[in-house]
Amino acid sequence: MADSFSRHSESRVLPLSGVHNFRDYGGYATKDGGRVKTGLLYRSGQHGEASEQDLQAIDALALAHVVDLRGEGERQRAPCRRGPGFAAQVHVYEGETAALAPHEEAAGGVLDEAGAHRAMTKLYSRLPERRPLLTMLRRYFDVLASGEGASLVHCHAGKDRTGMAVDFLHHALGVHPDDAMEDFLLTNSAGNIDARLEAGRRALSARWGYIDDATIRVLMGVDARYLEASRKAVTERYGSIDAFLEQELGVDDAKRDALRLHLVET
Repeated sequence: MADSFSRHSESRVLPLSGVHNFRDYGGYATKDGGRVKTGLLYRSGQHGEASEQDLQAIDALALAHVVDLRGEGERQRAPCRRGPGFAAQVHVYEGETAALAPHEEAAGGVLDEAGAHRAMTKLYSRLPERRPLLTMLRRYFDVLASGEGASLVHCHAGKDRTGMAVDFLHHALGVHPDDAMEDFLLTNSAGNIDARLEAGRRALSARWGYIDDATIRVLMGVDARYLEASRKAVTERYGSIDAFLEQELGVDDAKRDALRLHLVET
């Protein structure tokens, strides 16, 4: 299992005011006795509301690559702000990866907290089938295997598509599934939760009308059942997560070795 860096969100979260859920997802132990490097792997929500101070903090990370999992429509609705020192190569899908962010999609027709849980679980079971998203995940792995410096992966809220992407990478690096789940669940405690919930409330209410507080919290959070649904769907269809990684995302033995070379310290 991982050490204290892995187990305390405050040690890995970059406290920003306008970019939610920004954190380092390195630091976890791997099954071969190594540890995922810190200071190279970051994840977050969208940057459309980044403050000037946020942009300065992001510039200080000297990102080499940004993998934006959102589709064209999402990017147009919330274009990312960039600081004067931003020099990363930004990777996007030229088209739609989804009509809406997953939590926004799940909110359609949801009337209560239990319904939101069901909708989110169902959505996660289908995320690995989305071909445009798989295209971006393949690019994500290619970027990380290149070893060209620090990277950031993000979507709209930084929890669903991003959470699944990070889980697949942790698996490829040999992180224990429980530690990978821990990182996934940090969304529920990382950063300014009240601000993130309020931002989600505004966006969801504008699209779907009134949604009660408990349901908003479900839609803007994560649950172990969601990631388990994604893992189960992949395993049932491909036989194993490793087979999925190789067949759909191009993570063969050579790619896995490159990922570990650049991202794992012994």
